[in-house]
Amino acid sequence: MPASRRRHRHRARTGAAVAATALAALTLTTTAACSAVNKALDCVQTADSIADSVTDLQQAVQNAANDPTRTDASLAAIDSDLREIGDKTDDADVNKAVDDLGRAVSNVRTAIKNGDDTPDISPVTDAAGELTKVCTP
Repeated sequence: MPASRRRHRHRARTGAAVAATALAALTLTTTAACSAVNKALDCVQTADSIADSVTDLQQAVQNAANDPTRTDASLAAIDSDLREIGDKTDDADVNKAVDDLGRAVSNVRTAIKNGDDTPDISPVTDAAGELTKVCTP
């Protein structure tokens, strides 16, 4: 076989290997980017759900005399959302916001348990706002 043909075959194989490597790198990059986008979307959606639960909590605290179970249901919904978002992220800022909101919810529960019919929920509202801020891409 002439040397020029062997060089041509070698170049074709090298070109194919380079193309395959580039395709694999592009696939990994795209997959990683999609994963990051999906995590961010999950965070935003969960933060939005928490914001809705905080609004429900505000209304429940205002109407606690009429239906005290609504406050507990709102707190339970926030806890559930916090577990969901905590399980889905490894972002330090998001985890801190989740922890802060969890502490605020726990403090409201303690206040209610100690007989406070209208606990201060501003720390819950503030922590939920911070979570929304860190979840926004």
